[in-house]
Amino acid sequence: MNEIEILWLPLVTFALSSSITPGPNNIMLAASGVNYGFTRSIPHMLGVSIGFFILFLGVAFGLGSVFERYPQLQTGLKYIGSMYLLWLAWKIATAASVSEQADSKRPMTFLQAISFQFVNVKALMMAISSAVVFTLPGDNYTLSVLLVGVIFSLINLPCCSVWVVFGSGLRRFLKNEQSLRAFNWSLASLTAASVALFYV
Repeated sequence: MNEIEILWLPLVTFALSSSITPGPNNIMLAASGVNYGFTRSIPHMLGVSIGFFILFLGVAFGLGSVFERYPQLQTGLKYIGSMYLLWLAWKIATAASVSEQADSKRPMTFLQAISFQFVNVKALMMAISSAVVFTLPGDNYTLSVLLVGVIFSLINLPCCSVWVVFGSGLRRFLKNEQSLRAFNWSLASLTAASVALFYV
């Protein structure tokens, strides 16, 4: 149990730094905050946090070994995730103005956000790194996996909230259609640019 406690500080540091820094999830959460507000973005936030927890458990309990055995599967997910990110970038860029949003225009749903984690290369790399570095072998393995997953989720959700709050705060300044369009195109460009980083 002492070994698990020793992991606490580096684990929290890694979870915080990787969860709060810009990436596909956070960019889309900021865009959701701007276009839909905080309350309507809550399912998106919860989906990111719970989705990463599920992804991490999958990696820790077998998905990582599947990727080692079949690296083409991970490569395939990487390409699927990249195409999906480009599609999301386009959706962000062409989002309607606040006053024009119809009922058919809605933020990412809870289940969509969960599913996205499995094709989000940054989330996948975070999960693999955490499983390799912070879990313990032997009898403590299952406990350490659950501990790492829970800590990541507890840190990840507030980090998601920060980005939605940031977007929601900008909402009042972006009621002008031209300003909102410029902001959406900026976030869309960052989302698309993040795809290029996966191949560097």
